[in-house]
Amino acid sequence: MFLKPDYNINSIYDIDIIELKKRGIQALFFDLDSTVMKSKSGKFSFKTLQFLKELRTNFKIAIISNNTNYGYIEKAREQTDIPIYYKARKPNPKILLRACRDLNVNYGNCAMIGDRPLSDILAGVNAGMMTILVDSISKEEENILVRFARFLERLTIKKN
Repeated sequence: MFLKPDYNINSIYDIDIIELKKRGIQALFFDLDSTVMKSKSGKFSFKTLQFLKELRTNFKIAIISNNTNYGYIEKAREQTDIPIYYKARKPNPKILLRACRDLNVNYGNCAMIGDRPLSDILAGVNAGMMTILVDSISKEEENILVRFARFLERLTIKKN
């Protein structure tokens, strides 16, 4: 099986706001760990919080995580008022579609942004959303086994 995200960029900070607005995107759904926060850290960086705040002037924002640890999710929620959905079971699109209803947006006007092709991107595809694949926000700090697993998973990405 091959996936083709609509965009494959280095980082969330490379998101082209103007292009997304041109394409009618009204809401952005971000994965949590390794996309908007360092994996297992439970802490947003100041840079990321500022970036998400800037995005909120143009888009509705939600975070969609497969994480099942309520305490961890609450720690993240304490740092922002962005809605955070957890236990998402991506690539199942159910929670993404629920977030669309909650934010009052059509799924066709949403983009799913994440670092994992077989969960984040596939969930967005399954929901009928635009998809944006990014590299891990903390890729320089990840160990060699994690980087190798990411390399293998990205073999599912169709080039052109």
